Amino acid sequence: MRTEPITSVRNPKIKEAVSLGYRSDVRRERGLFLVEGRREVERCLAAGFNARCIFWCPELLPSEQLDAITAGALPATCKVFEVPAEVYGKIAYRGGTEGIIAEVEWRELSLTDLPQRGPDTPAPLIMVLESVEKPGNLGAVLRSADAAGASALLVCDSPTDIYNPNVIRASVGAVFTVPVICCSSEEAIKWLKDNGIQILTAQLQDSSLYYETGMTGPTAIVMGTESTGLTDKWRDAADAHIRIPMLGAEDSLNVSVSAAILLYEAVRQRLTP
Repeated sequence: MRTEPITSVRNPKIKEAVSLGYRSDVRRERGLFLVEGRREVERCLAAGFNARCIFWCPELLPSEQLDAITAGALPATCKVFEVPAEVYGKIAYRGGTEGIIAEVEWRELSLTDLPQRGPDTPAPLIMVLESVEKPGNLGAVLRSADAAGASALLVCDSPTDIYNPNVIRASVGAVFTVPVICCSSEEAIKWLKDNGIQILTAQLQDSSLYYETGMTGPTAIVMGTESTGLTDKWRDAADAHIRIPMLGAEDSLNVSVSAAILLYEAVRQRLTP
C-alpha cells in the first residue's frame, strides 16, 4: 500500500480533519466525517461507506494490521497519509484510537430506503428516539439496537449529528450496522402506521408494565428525552403505552438503559417458544 507522509500539524489536510472532528456544520457542509479506531473503521468500510482518505500512525498501528483492516475496502481514489504520533494526536477526537482515522463520505438514509417486509421476513423491531440531545446516549442506544437485532433506528426531531464522534464512539461502530433514519415525528408516525407496525410509547402515565405488552409482531418502541419525555403527538399515535417499574426514589432511567431493557424484552418474547 502506497502512503503519503504528512509531518506538520499546519498541513491543510490536517486542519480540515480537525474541523471535521469538532464541528458539525463543517461535517454537513463538506459531506464528510471522521471515524476513529480499528473496529469502528473496519465496520464502516464493511458497511460500504466510501473512505476519502486514511490517516495512519505507524507508531500505534503496525502496517500488517492496517492492511488487514482496509483489505479490499478502499476505493482507488483513497489516499493513505502516514502521520507521526504528534500529528495523529492533533486529529484524534479521543485518546487510545489505535492509530487509524478514516475520512468518510456522509451517507443519509430515508424511510423509503428501508426494505419492504415480505411474507417470510421476520417482524420488524424499530427503535425510535424523539428529540435526543446527547450524542453519547444516541450511540449507546445504537449499540443496544445492534445487539438486539433491531431493524432500524428512527431519530426524530433531533439536532444531534449522527456522525458526531461521540455517537460513533459510544456505538462502537453500530451506527454503521443499524440503519439510521433522521426524520420528523410526523413522517415516522405515518410510515409506521402505513406499514402496520404497532407503536409502543415508553411513559409513566396511563401505561402498562412493559412485559405485559406483546412485542412479537411488527413493533416500534418509542422513547423521548429524560427531562420531558415524549410529546403528545407520539402519545396520541401510540397503540399502547408501556413503562418500566421504578421502585426507588428516581422516576426514570437513562434513555439508553431503558432502550436496552425494552429491546431485550422484545428479543425475549420472540425467542420464547
